[in-house]
Amino acid sequence: MKTALYWFTEDLRINDNITLNATLYACDKILFVFVLDERLLKPTNYNHAQVGVSKLQFIKESLLDLSEQLQQLGYELLVLRGDTNAVLKKLVHTFDVDVVGCHYSSGLQERQNLLRLKAQLPKLRFICQNNNLLFGSKQIESNALSGSFSKFRKKTAHTVVYEPVDSALSDTLPMPLNSSVGGLVQWDLNEEVGGENNTAVFRGGESEAYCLIERYFKSNAALQYKETRNELDGYDNSTKFSPYLASGNISPRQIVARLKRCEQIHGANDSTYWIFFELLWREFFHHKAMIKGSKLFEFSGEAGKRPLTTYYPQRFLGWCSGDTVYPLVNALMRELNSTGFMSNRGRQIVASCLVNELQVDWRYGAAYFQQQLIDHDVASNWGNWQYIAGVGDDPRGGRHFNIDKQTEMYDPKGEFVRKWLTNSPVVNTEVDMADWPQEV
Repeated sequence: MKTALYWFTEDLRINDNITLNATLYACDKILFVFVLDERLLKPTNYNHAQVGVSKLQFIKESLLDLSEQLQQLGYELLVLRGDTNAVLKKLVHTFDVDVVGCHYSSGLQERQNLLRLKAQLPKLRFICQNNNLLFGSKQIESNALSGSFSKFRKKTAHTVVYEPVDSALSDTLPMPLNSSVGGLVQWDLNEEVGGENNTAVFRGGESEAYCLIERYFKSNAALQYKETRNELDGYDNSTKFSPYLASGNISPRQIVARLKRCEQIHGANDSTYWIFFELLWREFFHHKAMIKGSKLFEFSGEAGKRPLTTYYPQRFLGWCSGDTVYPLVNALMRELNSTGFMSNRGRQIVASCLVNELQVDWRYGAAYFQQQLIDHDVASNWGNWQYIAGVGDDPRGGRHFNIDKQTEMYDPKGEFVRKWLTNSPVVNTEVDMADWPQEV
C-alpha cells in the first residue's frame, strides 16, 4: 500500500488542483499538511517580512475553509509551524511516506526549497506541478517569453485554456492517516493574528472565492470592467480576484471558465476581454519568473542596467507611512497599511513616486509591498516593480507617472485623499521634488 503526504502551499483549494488529483490516484493512504514557516514572518527581506499580517490572516482563513472541506470527507488537515523541510522530513519518516505531492511554485525561493527537500529524501516519489497557471509549459512556444508582454500575448492568442478539473476526492477516497505526531508545533487557527490591521476587506477561502466570482459575473460589473478598473476606490470597480489567486483559493482556469459563461449569456465586449487580458499579464509574469530566477530580485534586473537610484532611509520611511509631499501617495499608502490592499492604478502611482520622485531603490518598495499586500504573489509583484524601475521586460525602459495629472484624473474632487488623510499629512522636507505598465 502506498502512503502519500499532500503538502499544501499556494494552492489552498480542492477543485482544479491537478497535483492533488494526481497524488490521490497514486496512493492508498494520505495525510494532508500545511506548514507555516516562521522564517517568512521575520524581517529578512530588505528589513521586511515575506508574509505580513494581512496575508497571514487571509491564509489562516483559507486553511479554516480547507480544513472544513476535508473534514466533511473524513480527513484532517494538519497545520504546523516551524522549519518547513524539517517538519516534512519528520512526517515522512513517522508515517513511512512513499509519495509527496505539492504545488510547483513560480517563486525562486520556493523552488529551491523543494529541490533541497528532494535531495534530502531521494527515495521518495515527488508529484509536483504548477496548479495556478492558464497554460502548461509545453503549451507555450519556446520564443514566446524572449521579449515583452506584447510578444507573449500574440504568441499565446490562440493557445487553449483547458477546462478546470473537479476534485478527485469526489470519487477516489484513499484512507486517512492518523495525523497524531509528537514533537511538532501546531498552528492554532483560532489564535489572533497580531498587528494593527483590522480593516481587511477580504476573507480567505475557496468557498469565499466561489461566492465572489459568482456574484461578480452575475452582476454587470464584468461588462464595464475596462471603464472602471482604474478607479482608486469602490469594491466592484475591479474584479478583486487577486487575493484568491495569490493564495490559490481559485485557479485562473476557473475564472476563465466562468468568464466564458458570462460572455455566452451577456455577450463579449472589450471589458470581458480585458479581464482575460489581465490574466494573461499575470501568466506572463509567472512564466518569466521561472526563467529569470534570481534576476527577478536583482537591482539591475534582467536588463542588466543599474537604475540611478539608491536607498534614502528617510524618504523610504516617509513613503511607507504615507508622509510624503504628495497627498495622493500618502492616501494610497495609508489605505495599504490599513487594509492590505490598493488599487492597481494606486500601485502604479506610488511605485513610480518611490522610484522617480524619491529616487529610492525599487527593491525596497517591492519588499514593502510583499509584506503589506494581502494579494502578494512574488512573480506579479516583483515583475511589476521591475517594469516601473526600467529593469524588466518593458521595451519603453520604465514608467514615470505624473502625480499631479494622476490626481486630476482619478481623484479630481479629492474624495479619496480626504477619506484616508483624516489629519494633515506630515511633510518630509528631506525629499527632493523632482507609468506599473498602464495595461496592468
